[in-house]
Amino acid sequence: MTDHALRKLRQDPHLAELAAFPFDFDLSRATHGHVEPVRLASGEPIEVVAGTGAGGTFFVCADGSMLYADSEGGAGIIGSSVDEALEVVIGLPCWFDCVDLSPQDGEEAILARVAEAEEELREDYDIDEARAELRAALGFPDRSPVELVTLLHTALLRTEPDFLLLAEEEGFAYRLLDEHPRPPLWEPVLAQGRVDLALLRAGDRAAWDSVAGDPVRRRLALRAAQFDRAEGDLALLRHLLRRETESSMTDELRLAAVLVGLRGDVADLPLLHEVRETDFDTHCGLSEIPEPGSDAAELRRWAEKLDEWMVGADPADESLATWTELALDQGMTELARVALIRELDEIFLDQSTLRRPSDPTRPETSQLDRLARELERAGDLPQALRALRLNARLQETAWDRISGRLDQARLERACGQLPQATGSLGSIRAILADPGDDSLRHWTHVNFGRFIAEEHYALTRALVDADLPEAARTLLTAADAILGELSGNAAKGVRELAEETAERVRDVKDLS
Repeated sequence: MTDHALRKLRQDPHLAELAAFPFDFDLSRATHGHVEPVRLASGEPIEVVAGTGAGGTFFVCADGSMLYADSEGGAGIIGSSVDEALEVVIGLPCWFDCVDLSPQDGEEAILARVAEAEEELREDYDIDEARAELRAALGFPDRSPVELVTLLHTALLRTEPDFLLLAEEEGFAYRLLDEHPRPPLWEPVLAQGRVDLALLRAGDRAAWDSVAGDPVRRRLALRAAQFDRAEGDLALLRHLLRRETESSMTDELRLAAVLVGLRGDVADLPLLHEVRETDFDTHCGLSEIPEPGSDAAELRRWAEKLDEWMVGADPADESLATWTELALDQGMTELARVALIRELDEIFLDQSTLRRPSDPTRPETSQLDRLARELERAGDLPQALRALRLNARLQETAWDRISGRLDQARLERACGQLPQATGSLGSIRAILADPGDDSLRHWTHVNFGRFIAEEHYALTRALVDADLPEAARTLLTAADAILGELSGNAAKGVRELAEETAERVRDVKDLS
């Protein structure tokens, strides 16, 4: 971490004053913090070191990068180190008006933009003399505006995925300071698949076994073949298709079947039927494969129909869910997290996107359910909980309202939000008492009732562990009442948990 210049500013009041006026890097504003509590989505620490007169804040990140956040929900990295960021701030006092510039704009356009912005500043400040004094004192070179814009542009492009700033309370992500184009998510996600597809095409049998034997590499290679179709791929596609049956009915299994079927070779029909009969799920998922004895045209028609409807040859047309899932499969957690959080934010900003096309008066919440699962898989429980809470609020039937709150309570418990989890279970009991529809008529006879009871006992134990014995005893009473309503089969799997939980609560009572 290079922070020589920051240390000099902190040690020299005169230099600190110059940095504050006219360069709007005011150390004294660090004590005020940002306009709202914020954190990085990655969980890495950030430290406030200065502020601006307009309410913006300069943060130093764990790796030494400097993050700037304005007061209106924008944020971005402006230097790979504190010294680099200060070079930009001092060398380009109008830096905020230059965030849309890049080296590709050319020297003439950059110099014209900077000259125009600095001319306005010179009406109130002698920026040239102040800049020269600060550069000399801090040991900064006399960089040209073009060099500084290049530094700023490079830094801004590093903002995502590692430095996504979130509003702490609401969980919303700050927008980027700039609008420079970034590579679509599918490019880094698909990179390994393209490498492996090239290995498969080279014909190395060891590579065939290593790629096809790894479920993630196999899926990625099939995705690469989806978007880079070559006539000579049929043998490797057959091999990948056979091996993908090890994962049962996946999107990639259907993809492999389609890519094989598009060749129109009727000799592949026995293989396609063998794949279809792997298990019940594959039988259902590939049920429309043409029967043995069909001709090449019929096989090709089946594959072309599925290709148009469910596959496609353009990665930009593939659902974001495909790429976030494959990113998580490869350990690209921060890439996936950014995409998932931004997708969730869009839903909060416009919930009309959740309306069913067939009936706009009713919500379709499967997208929220998927986001919650993937965010939890990414280890981001607060964001997963944000998705679950909205999901629970939008459910219509009593059964679905309870199911949503049950997931919500589980995650609240996992996050240590025990009062909120207690409230969620209380809402469940209220719905059980007055469902408002007949969707719960069999809840006491099926596993749904067992799940409700289990979460009550799990939260009771968590309350004991948190040294909240009164709350634990109250919830244990409610849990036992639910258990008492369950039928024999539904209750059978819960009784041991109930007894263990009751013993834990009694132990606390005895110790008190």
